[in-house]
This record gives sequence, structure tokens and C-alpha cells, in this order.
Amino acid sequence: METKTKSRAKLAEHAYRIRRNALLMGEVQGQGYVGQALDIADVLAVAYCQAMNFRPEEPEWEGRDIFLLSNGHYAIALYAALIEAGIIPEAELETYGSDDSRLPMSGMASYTPGMEMSGGSLGQGLSIAVGHGLGLKHKGSDAFVYTLFSDGELDEGAVWEGLMSAAHWKLDNLIAIVDVNNQQADGPSSEIMAFEPLTEKMEAFGWFTQRIDGNDIEAVAAAFDAARNHPEPKPRMIIADTRMGCGVPFLEAREKNHFIRVDEHEWQLALEALDAGRNA
Repeated sequence: METKTKSRAKLAEHAYRIRRNALLMGEVQGQGYVGQALDIADVLAVAYCQAMNFRPEEPEWEGRDIFLLSNGHYAIALYAALIEAGIIPEAELETYGSDDSRLPMSGMASYTPGMEMSGGSLGQGLSIAVGHGLGLKHKGSDAFVYTLFSDGELDEGAVWEGLMSAAHWKLDNLIAIVDVNNQQADGPSSEIMAFEPLTEKMEAFGWFTQRIDGNDIEAVAAAFDAARNHPEPKPRMIIADTRMGCGVPFLEAREKNHFIRVDEHEWQLALEALDAGRNA
């Protein structure tokens, strides 16, 4: 798959379908990390439908860009994107979280095509990405490594070690995205462990850093393009400020939506709200 530029409308349609896929999977189990899937859909739409180079029919193609999901509980979001990208058949959506499914509730690399790492332990993705980036450099590959991690993972020391080592090795083939939705299991992320000023910290660690509205599809596309084409030999960071439950207003409004349990009748309401926003 060659990278190519798509219109805002086409990218927005991809993001809509990723959100819809996530809601349909959430309905299968009646619960899940749906809020995160809705908040990160725009980022995943740009990654999988414009920026990344891969072959849907050959997920382990040697020349592919690699996407590492550090926050393994976001697996439902990545499955939704892998379905939209054609790597996983849409029919498998109905198996989400079931016995013998290729779509377990937490990301498992051994089960799922396109899932490059198992992400049960948080804070590991960036360090793994550094290893992949170094390996690609040694092989002379021009592929990129992407990793997505959450603001809650900034509590982990391994993240900051990864930030320092990536800059030391001048890994200009590494693009990291941190999802700043300011929610984690124990409460607001910024209150559990203050991490601001985040842009200045990333820049001080030697990263080319952009901070964007992660739910503005044009801003996301521009940030990915700038990250891939930045001329300096340094790793690239995209700080994406997002809204949990984005696209479904009544889920956005929930005070606590780190892990969502939705009443049976509300799944249809969520889909209707998503459709209403699409058609607005």
C-alpha cells in the first residue's frame, strides 16, 4: 500500500467507520474501553488510511511500517482500524472477546494479524519501538516505526528512558503519539502524576514535537505529514489532545469513562448519535 494524500472528507469517513466498528464490538461484550476507541479514531484513521505503508493481504511484509500499541487496553480501537484497513475481515467483529477469537480484549501479538506487540503491561511500547527503530536502521530499511501510548503511561519510568534513548540514537524513523485524554483508572491523569508542560519536556529530551487537537482530522493529517518529512535526525512526537467518547455526546459527557459499561438499549443510541454527527 503506497502512502497517499486523501481529502478531509475521506479521512473523516474512515474515522467514522473506525468508531462504528468499535461500538459494534463493544456491543458484543456490553462493555469495554470504548471511550478510548472513540477518542483515538481520528489518529488511527490517518495512520492506517493515509500515512502508513503496508500490504493488507500480507500483514508480515518485510517492508511494512510497524505500529506498536503500547496501551494494550486500546485493542478494540486498533481492531477497528485493522478492519477498516482490510487487514482483518469485518465478519470477525462479531467474535470480539470470545473464546478462540483473534480479537481478544487486550492486544496479543500472537493472535491478531497486524498486532505487533502484546500490550498488557503499560509503559513498554516506546522502548520496544526504540529497538525496532534501531533494527530497521541496521537493516538499511526506510520503514517507519509508530507507537501509540497513553498519558497515564507517562507515570512509567521506562517511557522516559525510551524518550532519552530514542534521541540519543537519532531515530528519525520513529514517530510516537501520546493520547492525552486526561483519564486513567484512578482518575484524571494530570492529577495522578503531573506531566505538564509536556511539549517543553519532549523538546528538552531531543524530540521534534507537535501538539495538536487529536480530534481535528486535518490537524492530525498535517502532523503525521510533518513528522514523516521532518529534516532533522531526531525522533518525532505527536501530542494528541483528545476527548474520551468523541463522536457520541452522551458518552463524552460521562464523568468516568475509562472503562465503559453501556446498557443494552444505549448501544443503538450511541450508533444513532454517531450517525447524526456524521450527517451533520
